[in-house]
Amino acid sequence: MTRTLALEIAVQDPAGVRIAAEVGADRVELATALALGGLTPSPATLELAVEAAGADGPEVHVLIRPRAGGFHYAEDELVVSERDVRRAVAAGAAGVVSGALDAEGRLDLFAMARLRDAAGGAPVTLHRAIDVTADPVATLQSARELGLRRVLTSGGASAAIDGIQTLRALVAAAEGEIEIMAGSGVDVTSAPVLAAAGVDAIHFSAKHAVTEDGGVRMGSASDGVGGYEVTDRDIAFAIRDALAR
Repeated sequence: MTRTLALEIAVQDPAGVRIAAEVGADRVELATALALGGLTPSPATLELAVEAAGADGPEVHVLIRPRAGGFHYAEDELVVSERDVRRAVAAGAAGVVSGALDAEGRLDLFAMARLRDAAGGAPVTLHRAIDVTADPVATLQSARELGLRRVLTSGGASAAIDGIQTLRALVAAAEGEIEIMAGSGVDVTSAPVLAAAGVDAIHFSAKHAVTEDGGVRMGSASDGVGGYEVTDRDIAFAIRDALAR
């Protein structure tokens, strides 16, 4: 049977969703603050993203992450995440993307079960929290037992191409029961190599930075005058075309 490779683009706004639709992406991961690893987007951003996707566009999967930093969350943060999951699904999200670790850096089974249940049957993707666990293959097995749909992983490396051996091990361990999606630093060169490793999906952000001052950075983002990132249509098409070849 021929394997179908899915494409997922990380976007931050409705414009990114529209580019993903042009490219023919299967899904988008909607987030804000990708420079911080991604945070939960606002309700209005999600509403407009779902509208931009329409009935025939990419599925909108929402990143649920209450703050930057690590993935060990206090009770209040988990309650916020549960409510964000419910509201995302109610607003039309096709699924959610999240991850929680315990104090020892292992997958927090209790927290993940809460988030899974909050999704009410919508698919849940374990995000790159898996990449900071000591044993990604064991973490994958836990995610599989929880009934999560897929994992987004770089194979424990900063860039997915550098974690390709672990990605191959994860594909083998998944046994087709949970999807393996490779992401982090994916570009035109690495995308086809990662696809050849047998993953189920490729995740990339295809973004570039812009400034409001003609390209000269005057200060930092914290000053309110720094640059910001947008989805780059040309990069997205280039990665898609590289995979097609």
